[in-house]
Amino acid sequence: MGLNRSRLRSSAPFHSKPLFRRHLQSMKYTYPQCFPLFYVIYLCWKCFFFFCVESTGDILLTFHRTRKIFGVSLSILLINLAAIMERADENLLPSVYKEVSEAFNAGPSDLGYLTFIRNFVQGLASPLAGVLVINYDRPTVLAIGTMCWALSTAAVGGSQQFHQVAMWRAVNGFGLAIVIPALQSFIADSYMDGVRGAGFGLLSLVGTLGGIGGGVVATVMAGQQFWGTPGWRCAFILMATLSSFIGLLVFLFVVDPRKTVSVNHDARINLERDELVEKGNGRVSSVWSESWMATKAVIKIPTFQIIVLQGIIGSLPWTAMVFFTMWFELIGFDHNSTAALLSLFAIGCAMGSFLGGVIADRLSQIYPHSGRIICAQFSAFMGIPFSLFLLKVIPQSVSSYYTFAITLFMMGLTISWNATAANGPMFAEVVPSKHRTMIYAFDRAFEGSFSSFAAPLVGILSEKMFGYDSKSIDPINGSPREAFALSRGLLSMMAIPFGLCCLCYTPLYKLFRRDRENVRLAAVKEEEMI
Repeated sequence: MGLNRSRLRSSAPFHSKPLFRRHLQSMKYTYPQCFPLFYVIYLCWKCFFFFCVESTGDILLTFHRTRKIFGVSLSILLINLAAIMERADENLLPSVYKEVSEAFNAGPSDLGYLTFIRNFVQGLASPLAGVLVINYDRPTVLAIGTMCWALSTAAVGGSQQFHQVAMWRAVNGFGLAIVIPALQSFIADSYMDGVRGAGFGLLSLVGTLGGIGGGVVATVMAGQQFWGTPGWRCAFILMATLSSFIGLLVFLFVVDPRKTVSVNHDARINLERDELVEKGNGRVSSVWSESWMATKAVIKIPTFQIIVLQGIIGSLPWTAMVFFTMWFELIGFDHNSTAALLSLFAIGCAMGSFLGGVIADRLSQIYPHSGRIICAQFSAFMGIPFSLFLLKVIPQSVSSYYTFAITLFMMGLTISWNATAANGPMFAEVVPSKHRTMIYAFDRAFEGSFSSFAAPLVGILSEKMFGYDSKSIDPINGSPREAFALSRGLLSMMAIPFGLCCLCYTPLYKLFRRDRENVRLAAVKEEEMI
């Protein structure tokens, strides 16, 4: 797949217990007061990992030295597994909206606020990922974020009050805020420019498969009871357990491609993670100073500003789509049929994201300054006709099952290109490699914060403008009237933003070329100085 193997060299032997202690101690003393939640998670990791690392030393030593399974980089494999769990966790709550609505007597606007809270906190906390990655290697940051979202997911499954669910969704957003930018920058550093779209596409592909799995499992389990416990609660606890396990594997086995570089060109001696952590034990003031400089460097880039603007607008439809599960169930589809329809849409998105990345890679070789932008505009534009056809043209009846299925698959195949074909690869080309996590973090900060308003807006429009009434819903046969109202709210938050998103890419035909050239010249000057 064009993996940049030169950056994934073998490393020194793995000393699990001393390395583990240095990781945690450095976190403890660097951020003891600024982030209380971070310190609590530090204590959880200390207890959890000490037992696991001490009991599996010999096995870990063997795998850490090889770092490959069937010829595939172990780091890339585990990073993709983390992406699978991240997307599965994101799709968990929307898949059981109907059950949560009945359990807590909540309407669409209340459910929309749950998504709003998580996305808003995720957006505000995303810059923290850029700060942490400056001082620590990304596997440690990923593991902490994974533990955070696993804890909150389990807590949602055990919540008895709606406000408890809202609080833990905020904690979930904090964990995702740390994980997602670190994942994206890890992939950007692991692939070369000409195939970076395929790298992001593969990450999105496997992540979407995780979303499919999480959504299907939650939707199917939602209609059951296990040991007297509602199935949707069991689904949350199961997801939390799996996420914790993946976080453990990431912490123990993944090697940061940016930091495993040679310091002796003759002997090819590589820095290992323990030496890197020792470097991160400097004064807190220097960390914040470097973070502030990186922030200013990223925000003033015109390409970043344009992509963030389109991302804010373009994220609105995707955030609104969390109501698809509820909409199909209101039409009258059962849990299994709804899960199948949304799985087809997710499969289409997975294939489309990878296909879009590959096509953009090829097109960028022919048109290096505009190929990716063309792909992004095509994908955004296709959201308009598909939204209209899905929500307004197709009869809202269970007899339209196959029409819904084909439309959802084709829609997913064509509207999912932007992130992998353009946004992710272009971000990597307009900043130095050391600032990549920061640019992805601020992208998530701006997009997540503003797009989080889409979900409650769908609920408000459905209730206030189109007549949705949660009290008149038939829990068995659905409610065509409420389904129609919800579809109009969805259409309002999908078709128009897709069109504006397409137009927002236009200035990049001029700006992207200039920004990329500036980075190239800066890199040349830096090499000459060295």
